[in-house]
Amino acid sequence: MTILEARQVTKRYSIEDRLIPVLDDVSFAVDDGEFLVIQGSSGSGKSTLLSLLSGLDHPSEGRILIEEVDITGWSEDDLAPLRNQTFGFVFQSFHLVPSLSALENVMFPAELSGDKQAGEKAVSLLERVGLQARMSNFPHQLSGGEKQRVAICRALINEPKILFADEPTGNLDSANGQAILELLTDLHRERRMTLVFVTHSPEVARLAQRVITLTDGRVVGDQRAEMAS
Repeated sequence: MTILEARQVTKRYSIEDRLIPVLDDVSFAVDDGEFLVIQGSSGSGKSTLLSLLSGLDHPSEGRILIEEVDITGWSEDDLAPLRNQTFGFVFQSFHLVPSLSALENVMFPAELSGDKQAGEKAVSLLERVGLQARMSNFPHQLSGGEKQRVAICRALINEPKILFADEPTGNLDSANGQAILELLTDLHRERRMTLVFVTHSPEVARLAQRVITLTDGRVVGDQRAEMAS
């Protein structure tokens, strides 16, 4: 079943009197539960595409559909529940709230949605990623790898159908980066959620079920696991 679809998506930005094209006529569909990597060099448009797919930005032309519902013209008020409950986000920068503990950071999205089990769920997630001894620590007391694990737990607490990950290992050393990558792939299998992962890393691409390659804002490759390399 298709859970996410881009239809002839184009994105341009205005700079003074010029229109700068970033994405050009991008179309593809993502199956429910699929692990999709969007890869490309810097400036290829992959992070912009992720922003459009996740409703963080709007295309200049084309359509974005979630479970066959067109969200292209939705307002911020319409999109807010979708981002909080249907989507999860993990970014290169951790975006943790400095004044909240690790546990409180993870609980926050669930509390926003009125979940009375927010604390219990947050504890369980932090235990799952090996941070049971760090729950009361604040972000400045955590390493980069620990911060990213907290960010992953926060992204998962509302049990999203789709997890969007934008270069989540980009600010980490190789050992922590590998650990985070293994954690995300394990969680994808355990929870059977759709994982849309933006990267320039061939190592990450090799783990995916499907790899879409962007060059200069256009799709130049779309390979399933048995063909991806």
